[in-house]
Amino acid sequence: MTLPAGTDVHEDMGKVLPDDLPEELGTLMREAGLGAGGLYWKLGIRLQEANAREVVGVMPVEGNTQPQGLLHGGASIAFAETLASTAAAMYAGTSRSAVGVEVSATHHRSARSGVVRGTARALHLGSSMATYNVELTDGRGRLVCSCRVSCVLTPRPAAK
Repeated sequence: MTLPAGTDVHEDMGKVLPDDLPEELGTLMREAGLGAGGLYWKLGIRLQEANAREVVGVMPVEGNTQPQGLLHGGASIAFAETLASTAAAMYAGTSRSAVGVEVSATHHRSARSGVVRGTARALHLGSSMATYNVELTDGRGRLVCSCRVSCVLTPRPAAK
């Protein structure tokens, strides 16, 4: 499934807008911690495309800065985790949960203004783990941070 450009997650419900997208995606994103009150909103992340194999989004540099006016390294990692967790939640579906995120990251350069674009691409999709390579680039297309993010997939408890 591909989200239309500019698709956003509703702050109150974690629901994906527009309304014609499958309701299940909103549920999965909320369960991955991407709904109201999550880092998704605090960092200003906006998804542009999303499916189990690739998620693309943007995050503003403003508001996520260190005193020197640079993108905070922790914000870069949180952005990468958010993109990979979204893809893993979509891959896991309703039968499994995507939890236990492990990140390995390398920071290449600082982003000082505008937005950072992030792309998470599936490296391995298995029954117990989903691993994604994530690249964050600045407005000029230069690599800001590269990460490998692994999400452990566990069976969901049966509904009572």
